[in-house]
Amino acid sequence: MDVRITYQDGVRFQAESRGHRILSDQPLDNHGQDGGMTPPEWFLASLGACVGFYAVKYLEARHLDPSGLNVVVTADKVNNPTRLDNIRIQVKTGILLDEHHQKGLEKAVDACIIHNTLTYPPNLITEIQVPAPV
Repeated sequence: MDVRITYQDGVRFQAESRGHRILSDQPLDNHGQDGGMTPPEWFLASLGACVGFYAVKYLEARHLDPSGLNVVVTADKVNNPTRLDNIRIQVKTGILLDEHHQKGLEKAVDACIIHNTLTYPPNLITEIQVPAPV
């Protein structure tokens, strides 16, 4: 997977992958123009969209109606170090599910790649690349 992030102006960035583009910005009270979600909001959106995908696939495989499905992801911003914590995922179905399907749906959404990445933290490598001296 490859996502390229390009500085636009102010505190706005554009992310691009496979020809798709999304903008990131900051709210007005944080030096931005509020032209897009913040990176932490993208992060939560990514988790929610991943969970939603797994939820739909679970429901469809069991011939259950996925319409009306929505996912709400919330988190607290905490310090030392600054990060998101207490992430909560609410999967709301448009249909009643018995206990068997509720447990099955929970197991399915907990298997999404973003959920697994958070559950089993990856190795992170940061590389700073500067132009060669002239």
